[in-house]
Amino acid sequence: MTPLAHGVGSQHDLPISPFYAFAGAFAALFVSFLALGLLWSDSRFQGDRSGRPLPSAVRRLADAPATRAALRLLGLAGALFVVLHLLLGPDDPARNPAPGALYVLLWVGLIPASLLLGPVWRLLNPLRTLHRLLPARHPRPLPPRLGLWPAAAGLLAFTWLELVAPEPTSPPVLLAFLGAHTAVHLIGAARHGDRWFAHADAFEVYSTLLARLSPLGRRADGQLVLRNPFHGLDATPPTPGLVAALCVLLGSTAYDGFSDAPSWITTVQTSPLGRTPTATLGLLGAVALVAGLYCLCSGAVRLADRELPHPLTAFAHSLLPIALGYLVAHYTTLFVTEGPRTVMVALGTDNALAPAPPLTPGGLATLQVGAVVTGHVVGVVAAHDRSVRLLPPARAVAGQLPLLLLMITYTLGGIGLLIA
Repeated sequence: MTPLAHGVGSQHDLPISPFYAFAGAFAALFVSFLALGLLWSDSRFQGDRSGRPLPSAVRRLADAPATRAALRLLGLAGALFVVLHLLLGPDDPARNPAPGALYVLLWVGLIPASLLLGPVWRLLNPLRTLHRLLPARHPRPLPPRLGLWPAAAGLLAFTWLELVAPEPTSPPVLLAFLGAHTAVHLIGAARHGDRWFAHADAFEVYSTLLARLSPLGRRADGQLVLRNPFHGLDATPPTPGLVAALCVLLGSTAYDGFSDAPSWITTVQTSPLGRTPTATLGLLGAVALVAGLYCLCSGAVRLADRELPHPLTAFAHSLLPIALGYLVAHYTTLFVTEGPRTVMVALGTDNALAPAPPLTPGGLATLQVGAVVTGHVVGVVAAHDRSVRLLPPARAVAGQLPLLLLMITYTLGGIGLLIA
């Protein structure tokens, strides 16, 4: 598999002491937990009720029909660019910008774009634009239990394509995926209206979840505001399928981390099942392990307060910064090297070479470990604030112990994948 379709390539043997990495991560989480327990006794996050409105001129520009139309046309033009290059371009991914546009500029590029600008894919989504061009029909209501389950399935399908498929950069394979993706969502939107995309489109849900940590957001009254990202994270709705979507992001990134380990490569190559079935089981196993640990944690929290409704989704938002930390750790180098190379190939440069990584190996190791630890610390803060809101004061701190153990387990596992 090419590095383009497989994250940042090998991440083992990074020049950082495992002892200091693990000890520092454990200390950061434990000290954060103790400090929060002693100093943070009341919920401070206000969700979508918080935020300072942006200047009226900025809000008018952002909400102007011309701005939204321009963004829709930009998204449609980008999709057409990718499809034409898959149909007419060379098979070699080093000379065809379409695979890089999908795996790097879209999948990885949505991380900084959504963090800085909010849920941008909702405005760029070419499927929304195509749906607007189709004859209008009376939409049926979405099933209440649908939630984000279709998006979780779509995220799993895309990560399988990226990390497991035998030829993830092959134009026929990518065309088949994009064709199926388009058909499913246009049919779903024809049946349920454009609300379908917010629940079912994997890329739109991915962007929207990441945007929960953006300083830009909308209050409940629709105002475009600047806000503390913790408030946006707290406003994450406990939708059915949210846990599944986040566990797919966490588990697939974890699989990306260990799939290039020599022992796993040997297992895949020698498995009597064959490469693709074995790798598929590995991906599903990683997602199932992440989900299973979180479900055990939720069950333990329920023991702390049997009156707590829906513990599985009550603290699910705390997984989001963890997933973001893993994504940053695994894909930063890919974005800053393969992203410019993809742009150069799109502009017609022959034999375009990726620029050198901007960080030394030591700097990269520090960034990766720091991203993982920071994501978990943010998750601890988010979980603590939710705990003191939902649990009785006498059990608020004790009720978080399962969450703390989960965060420590995830942290040690994530760092282990980076430096083992």
